[in-house]
Amino acid sequence: MKSVRDAQARRATELHMARSQIRSTTLHVMSIAIISVSAAMFITALLERATTDQDTGALFISGLVTVGLGASMWWVTAPGSVRSRDVFAAVGWTWIAITVIGALPYVLAHTFAVPGVGFTEELTNSIFESASGFSCTGSSALTDFSRMGRGLAMYRQATQFYGGMGIVVLAVAVLPFLGVGGLDLMTAEAPGPSSDRLTPRVSETAKRLWATYALLTVSIAVALIVLPGPSVYDGIAHSMSAASTGGFSPHSSSIGYFDSVWVEIILMAGMLVGGANFALHWRALVGDRGCYSRDPEFRAYVLMIVASAAIVVGFLWLGDGMALGTAARVGIFNTVSLGTSTGYGSATGEASAGNFVLWAPAAQMVLLFLMLIGASTGSTSGGVKIMRLQVLAAHSIRSIRRSQHPRAVIPVRHGSAAVSEDIVTRMAGFFVVYLLLILFGVVSLTLMDSGFIESVGAIVGALGGMGPSLGEAGPTASFSDPFSQPARLFLSLYMLIGRLEIFPILLMFAAPWRAVRDRVA
Repeated sequence: MKSVRDAQARRATELHMARSQIRSTTLHVMSIAIISVSAAMFITALLERATTDQDTGALFISGLVTVGLGASMWWVTAPGSVRSRDVFAAVGWTWIAITVIGALPYVLAHTFAVPGVGFTEELTNSIFESASGFSCTGSSALTDFSRMGRGLAMYRQATQFYGGMGIVVLAVAVLPFLGVGGLDLMTAEAPGPSSDRLTPRVSETAKRLWATYALLTVSIAVALIVLPGPSVYDGIAHSMSAASTGGFSPHSSSIGYFDSVWVEIILMAGMLVGGANFALHWRALVGDRGCYSRDPEFRAYVLMIVASAAIVVGFLWLGDGMALGTAARVGIFNTVSLGTSTGYGSATGEASAGNFVLWAPAAQMVLLFLMLIGASTGSTSGGVKIMRLQVLAAHSIRSIRRSQHPRAVIPVRHGSAAVSEDIVTRMAGFFVVYLLLILFGVVSLTLMDSGFIESVGAIVGALGGMGPSLGEAGPTASFSDPFSQPARLFLSLYMLIGRLEIFPILLMFAAPWRAVRDRVA
């Protein structure tokens, strides 16, 4: 039976490729991604029609435009060979396309059309919101959440659900004929040094990762819905941004809206699972219960969160004079939120204990460290990743030992496994480029009249997918106030660079440049 289905799939693929005129893996993957996004627009349009009926037209028209564009691209294109130089172009251009198209509902609904704001700034804010959603950053340019209907607010949550596991991974799941090239695409999009191959067939690996991700999302939603307080709407909305470690909320006060310890506990559990490697989750689901304890990165991840939370709680209790119970509640929640690059806020107001911009500088420095590092490879979190930090720390220790024993052969190890010199070099190069991007970004934002503290927090947060910044761009503030229009566009680009881990966006121009060069030659 399976062989028959495979033969039918191959035949359908051959027929499709026969009628296609343009052979381009980039455009074909992009078409699948665009069609997928249109599904969210149509579903949330129905929700909007059944509830507030405020932005129904904007969502429905956006869905028609998007599905028309995606279907047209799919019809006239066929996947070509997936060469290494084309991988970054396929991933990078796909993400830029869905970011621009994903802004359409905000533009048509005039979500950012407030007095004193022209169309160009409205468009800038819409692109910023879309980039923040798909990159799972969680920063927002919204100042008035009542300008969104319930359907548009749910669409905003859905953009993070798409971005969490990766929309290119979703495309690979439905394009099995990409073969080994599909693994290259997944690796280019996946947040971490490598993508684990769970099955010999790449499309099956993509399906299992998405299935695990969907299961986590449903579990969080059910747990929230059965609690007294959150509605079905809130449960679904926050499950999508918790599993994706995105941090969006349909409420202006984020999780502080509920002011519930149990809501915070459930979301912390969801964020912690989202911040771990999803390949480990799949192995645990199929019976390998010891996979977590054997993984050195997971052990370091748990240790980092626990130690950071203890340090922050200590600073708040002993330094800021908070009651121990309050310090534990706001300290642990914000540590988990930023340590997993989610960015939920627990502040119930600007002067509340959960507003971390009011904390002592020492506690803020711990949070800034977490924003820089992020969580695990293969998770939905951003940041440098713990595995890279472990490997680079081992490399530094080896350098010290070699200064004492120059002829010694000392491999770099991650746990019990030796790491190849090529991987060590690439990780070191990534870290250097990451720090240079932070430096360049901070300088650029300050030249755009942004405050220094806000610039540092915003750049580190954008690259790490964190959401709230420091200073005037904290968890209770909007990014439209402390940052100018050019600065918000600049941060939108940094969000995409951070989500795709630098190289797909930076190298996406290499393929078209080489194509033009080859034609000229």
